[in-house]
Parts: sequence; C-alpha cells; structure tokens
Amino acid sequence: MLNNALTLPHLLLIAVVVLVLFGKGKVSALMGEVGRGVTAFKRGVEDENAAAAAQPAPAVEDRTAQDAPVPQQQAADKTLT
Repeated sequence: MLNNALTLPHLLLIAVVVLVLFGKGKVSALMGEVGRGVTAFKRGVEDENAAAAAQPAPAVEDRTAQDAPVPQQQAADKTLT
C-alpha cells in the first residue's frame, strides 16, 4: 500500500513547503544546529572508546584443578584409601 510513499517529487514538495513556511534563515540555522549535535555525538563516542581502550582489562581469576569441587564418589574413594 505504501510501496512508493516518498518518491523524489514528494520529497521536493515537502522541502519547498518547509522553505516557504520557515524561510531560508531558520532552515539553515536548524541544519547548523543538527550538524553541531552530530559532531558532538561523534566526539563523545570517540572519547568513550578511547577511555575504554586506555583502561586495563580486568584480571581473570585462574582456577586450577585443586580449586575445583570434588564429586561425591571421588571424595568417598579418597577417604577409604
């Protein structure tokens, strides 16, 4: 039903209506604010990734066979010998 809802002529018509309603100055100021917002978002993501890369990885606890729980049958065999 909405297969071709927004084709190029529709988008151009929407752009003309927006320009007529708000004027060139307001639209360009709005796009400037959007551009600054996107730039600030990218900068924040890059800073967060850099901070995460700078932090050392958490130490992994080494569990050997001595620390592992002993099944009941093996525990019973050890007490008999």
